Amino acid sequence: MSACVMIVAGAALTTGAGSAGAAPQPSAAAAPTAQPTTDPSAEPTATADPVDEDFCNDAVRAAIDSGDAEAVVVAAGGGEAFREGVVSGAADGCIALNHPAWSWVVVNKQRPIEPIDFAPATVSPALYSPIGATLTQAAADALDELATAVDAAGQGQIGLFSGYRDYTSQGSAHDSLVDQMGEEAAEQTSARPGYSEHQLGLAADLVSCEGQSCGTIYDFGATPQGQWVDENAWKYGFIVRYGEHGSETTGYESEPWHLRYVGVELAKAYVDGGYETYEDFWGLPAATEYAS
Repeated sequence: MSACVMIVAGAALTTGAGSAGAAPQPSAAAAPTAQPTTDPSAEPTATADPVDEDFCNDAVRAAIDSGDAEAVVVAAGGGEAFREGVVSGAADGCIALNHPAWSWVVVNKQRPIEPIDFAPATVSPALYSPIGATLTQAAADALDELATAVDAAGQGQIGLFSGYRDYTSQGSAHDSLVDQMGEEAAEQTSARPGYSEHQLGLAADLVSCEGQSCGTIYDFGATPQGQWVDENAWKYGFIVRYGEHGSETTGYESEPWHLRYVGVELAKAYVDGGYETYEDFWGLPAATEYAS
């Protein structure tokens, strides 16, 4: 892990250098060209006064300093304890949900990426991608483990249809859908630039494949691969971000192909708690419309 120094609630860390997901078929020529952001955001403001040292203890602060998001969640007592700390405000002195360097970040129509043109460092997963899509290192490693498990379970192969898209590429994808469908329909399936999880490098649109012959994202949910992923993705740190239920909260249609990497601990807490949206998981309001 190298390249970008981030500041999180006073702690310096180093991070590895939509569908809300849906988009027209991408091409290799549309690969992102933005360079990793060297200073992704200002220091999040701690709102706890005084800081809750029971949550923001030495172990949590040491994990923050390490830059390992999963280690931070473990140090806080696991996924559910971490969630409770954030929801209750106990974590306010050391954890921020708006910081793009952390895998727990929340981005939706009411919560743009800060800064809006944030660009993470990304790598290519080993699994097949028709366009050579990339993800952050942690998300790429986890997706490769998931792909191996799908195949080992006898369900076939999966491919990465779309991963990281920079601000400009997301804008092109969104505008193309608006031209095809009109704004109202397009914005039920595609995020505006600066509001897409793909720009974080943490979102993966999957397709079922046989070798290098792959289906479409729209077919994925009904395939053996899609059904296995729906039941088991959490074991590898992913949630299905836009499930069958929850459009009234997210503002997006169901997208069984769109996985969001959050880390194993938080993904387990999400599934164990029976949550249907990431907003509900964090106790956040619905985000069906853009603020402006």
